[in-house]
Amino acid sequence: MPPRKPDPEKLRSALDGQLVALDEPPYDGPASTLPDALVAAVLAAYDRGVQPERDAARQAVRHLLDRLATAAPGRTVEVRVPPYAAVQAVEGPRHTRGTPPNVVEMDGRTWIELALGRLTWADAMANGLVAASGARADLSAHLPL
Repeated sequence: MPPRKPDPEKLRSALDGQLVALDEPPYDGPASTLPDALVAAVLAAYDRGVQPERDAARQAVRHLLDRLATAAPGRTVEVRVPPYAAVQAVEGPRHTRGTPPNVVEMDGRTWIELALGRLTWADAMANGLVAASGARADLSAHLPL
């Protein structure tokens, strides 16, 4: 299943909401860079020690999960970032019913930092920031995006 196409108006609304919360001006760049600008704004909130706006964090996490699903297509590993989103990715045996045998779960900040290369898979695992179960649940070969 291909990643969903995000609604540019929803992305812009989430980004502008996050920028206002950071006391920054609204976004005035091209629509093609909205997702990356949103991820940067959410990361800026984390870096400033504040919780990002919920919709902005959800959209940023979803964008990066979609990038993972595109870069590592498949249905072997379920990557969960509650309460925002989950995707199935990585080539291999397909899971169809019940709890998947290969599950990776983490919070939004951890996912964003892993996806952008600000945190390594090994460090995230060593610090207990990621819960990974199953023989194929190691995403290190697919990160950073």
